[in-house]
Amino acid sequence: MAGRLRSAGKVLGVTAVCAVVWLGAPPLLRGLEFFRVRRVEITGLQYLEPSKVIAALRLSPEASVFDDPAPLARRVLSLPGITSAEVGRHVPGTLLIAVNEAVPVALAPRGDALAMVDAGGRVLPFDPVASAPDLPLAAAADGVVARVLGVVRDSDLNLFGRIDAAWRVGPDVVLEVEGRRLWFGTRVSAEDIRAVMAVAQALTRQGRTYQDLDGRFAGQVIVRGIRA
Repeated sequence: MAGRLRSAGKVLGVTAVCAVVWLGAPPLLRGLEFFRVRRVEITGLQYLEPSKVIAALRLSPEASVFDDPAPLARRVLSLPGITSAEVGRHVPGTLLIAVNEAVPVALAPRGDALAMVDAGGRVLPFDPVASAPDLPLAAAADGVVARVLGVVRDSDLNLFGRIDAAWRVGPDVVLEVEGRRLWFGTRVSAEDIRAVMAVAQALTRQGRTYQDLDGRFAGQVIVRGIRA
């Protein structure tokens, strides 16, 4: 028993020493050329160019994988369109950058071109020509229209993928879906969207077509232009 206790004590002692050495290693290892950053791996990018993330890191020739990751994460997070950033390492010489981008919900005119906008109506610094996103066309970078599109995207991704265009009519928002119009108020909810789509599906099962489905009124969906 005493022998086993001594052996266990030795193992725990070695483990403790290794832990102390490893925790104190980064300051000691930063100066070693073996741990210089030679590669950067980025995950999570769909729209932003990787070169912009690399540039934002501002890595010096002496940068080490054991450098403090917090300043690097802050630099990446300062990029427009980036909502979160984490920096890790894979020794001996690889930095691991994991990011999340703002989610675009529409394409809107901006000068002579189109720009992607998020659910807040903010123009995103993503190039739609490079990424060719399949997004609805909004008449303008309108925060109200963008919010409604964001709610639809979160509530019914299938419906969102079928929206061709979106625009304001007074305080309300109209979505064009395969030649038909869906009307929603500015405070549209997931329940409103489900109610409208339930009516659309019921009409389809009955073999009837419609022109407009109006979901602006609580507890009811108004159908216009219905045909048998």
